[in-house]
This record gives sequence, structure tokens and C-alpha cells, in this order.
Amino acid sequence: MRVATWNVNSVLARLPRLVAWLDEAAPDVVCLQETKVATDAFPVDEVTPLGYSVAHHGEGRWNGVAVLSRVGLEDVVRGLPGDPGFPDAQTLEARTVAATCGPVRVRSVYVPNGRTLDDPHYAYKLRWLAALREAVAADASGSRPFAVMGDFNVAPTDEDVWDPAVFVDSTHVTPAERSALAVLREAGLTDLPPRIAKGPPYTYWDYRAGSFHKGMGMRIDLVYANAAMASAVSDTWIDREARKGTGPSDHAPVVVDLDL
Repeated sequence: MRVATWNVNSVLARLPRLVAWLDEAAPDVVCLQETKVATDAFPVDEVTPLGYSVAHHGEGRWNGVAVLSRVGLEDVVRGLPGDPGFPDAQTLEARTVAATCGPVRVRSVYVPNGRTLDDPHYAYKLRWLAALREAVAADASGSRPFAVMGDFNVAPTDEDVWDPAVFVDSTHVTPAERSALAVLREAGLTDLPPRIAKGPPYTYWDYRAGSFHKGMGMRIDLVYANAAMASAVSDTWIDREARKGTGPSDHAPVVVDLDL
């Protein structure tokens, strides 16, 4: 079985590439982030011919997450129980959706960026990660293979950024953010870094300054699996080819192959 996660940075802008990638990579389950369309505006008709059912949680212009599955789609939960919400926001942001897909359960997440250390979004990010930990606790400790995967907007270690000195006093690498990831893992989850990688295992490269070609990347797209899923992993890898060419997302898919 093959599961994957990909921040597509607008499902409509990336639709031809997404359809081609689904056809070529053939994941059984894929979690998407930053779909940037309303819940009922996901281009379902484009992916159903490939055998995928869709659970989407969107809000329109920003955010948005989805689970695509060709092995069943049940027990869909949109949103985060205990979501702290951003102060003064009119509605909760569309940042997570969970579903059971055949023998596995997955949760697609798009963690708040945080912006800067003195921005209210940074405190919101930490509260959101704490709420996520509570939301996944039961699945993480269960016997059914489970993973929370997506764009965490946190690089777990200094080895996950191209130059730690560049990120001093910036979000994505602070002790508080990394501690929040550690607390999340303590629920019974294991980080699944890529076993197959050409060069550093980065998943995100800024569009500016030729970052991709210069190797100026970060590993912020993560797969955190419980023991039942981690024990079934045969390979994990980053599809760098999906970051190349015309009009790519600024993220590459992370793929996990399972022997279930």
C-alpha cells in the first residue's frame, strides 16, 4: 500500500500536475494541503476517473486540506476538536481532515505558519499543535495503522534546513515549535524521514532566488506514524521530480510504501 502527502499550493493551479502525478505515482491514499478552494469546490470530477474518493475541508482563498483514497473513505472528521482558533477570526480555519481509508487511518494537516516570533500567529501555532496532540492521541496509541501527515511548518532538527544560521530568530526552527513536535510524538508517533533521497531530504524550497536549484530547502512536510504503521514501512521517499518543470508547487510529495 502507498500513502503520500503533498502541499499543492492551490489545487486548481496545480490540477494538471496533480492528476498526472496521481496517475504516475499511484498512491492509494494521499493527503493534500493548501487546496485554497471552498469545501464543495474541490475538482472531484478530475480525480474520480482515477478511482479516488475525496474528503475535503476548505474555506476558499486560503488553507484547505483533503484526503484522496482509492481504498475506501469512511469516518471523515473535518476540523480539529478543541481548535483554539485565531483570535478575532470569524470562522475556524480549514487546517485538518481525518479519514479511514481501508486498513489505515490518516489525518491531513496544514499547521499555521506562525509568521514571526512576535506575531499573534506564532502563539496560535503553538496552541494549535497542542490541540492536535490531543486530537490524535487515541489513533496514535491504537492498533490500527495511523499517520498524521502534511505541512507542519516546522523543521524538526537543524539538519532539516539548508543553513541553520539563516533561520536564527525565525519561526519554523524555534525550541518551542520543536518541543511541540516532540510532545506530539510522545502520543505514540514516529517521524518517518525519507530512506531514499537524492541529496538532503528537503520537501520545501522557496520560489525565490532559485532556491530549489541551489539546494536551499527545508524538511517541513512530515509523516508521523503510530507503531502499527511504522512497523509496516518498506520505503519512504521524496518525489523531487514533482518540484521540477513549469508551474510546480513549492513543496514536493512525501511517499510512504507499506507492507500490510
